[in-house]
Amino acid sequence: MQKMLLLFTITFFSVNLAFSQKNPQKDSIVFVCPPCGGSCDEVAYAKPGTCPHCGMELISKPLKDFMKKETSKDLSICFYLQNGVEVLDFAGPLEVFTAAGFTVFIVSKTKNKIVAQGTLTILPDYSIEDAPPADIMVFFGGSTDIPSNDPALISWIQSRKKSTEYFLSVCTGAFIIGKAGLLDNLTATTFHSQIESLRQTLPKTKVLSNVRFVDNGKIITTAGISAGIDGALHLVEKIKGKEFAKNVASVIEYDKWVPENGLIVKNK
Repeated sequence: MQKMLLLFTITFFSVNLAFSQKNPQKDSIVFVCPPCGGSCDEVAYAKPGTCPHCGMELISKPLKDFMKKETSKDLSICFYLQNGVEVLDFAGPLEVFTAAGFTVFIVSKTKNKIVAQGTLTILPDYSIEDAPPADIMVFFGGSTDIPSNDPALISWIQSRKKSTEYFLSVCTGAFIIGKAGLLDNLTATTFHSQIESLRQTLPKTKVLSNVRFVDNGKIITTAGISAGIDGALHLVEKIKGKEFAKNVASVIEYDKWVPENGLIVKNK
């Protein structure tokens, strides 16, 4: 710990010295390691190159942003999981958000174990009775008939609408937030085989096919399974910028991300 602190102090002093001599403006740029979960995430350099600790290519960042105490780790994300949830629906976005440095916690109706696709057992961190507030709430597909028709869950989601900055649904998770009224008068998408069903279930929603995600501003829906990774990367891009999101995609070795495959709805 002392060695790491010393490394950070020396590096940061060098950056400050370099910019105090050459470019004292507040809009000075430093070069930092993309998020990899290591201590090097907190080290800044005066020149571009590769991180000497993890070998990743450094990205540029305003010095004033680097000096802020607030980081992406301050953003909390609530994953709501139910029995029968599709594993890749939540595992893909989980990989994205943790690589981005966000804090993810798991919530379910109760604290009883969840069985995903009949094989993977998960213990929730919280139930809907004691779950803390979150900046972002995410809902996933799989077995969604029970949760989307659960009055207690729907009421809980509605109670979180004002305090939540973003909602994201993956696959048939759109049925859950749709039943809570979050998709009323908005545009959305879901798993390709459930497009017509979602249209019938949510007559106030414009449901699109052949699109990886739909961004309405505060509420984002994605198509099925792997599209959740695209939606999660898009949300990271909204919060941290495109270069940051591109590096997250590189960290998780996801080379299929094409931002243009999504629809961003322009609010009038």
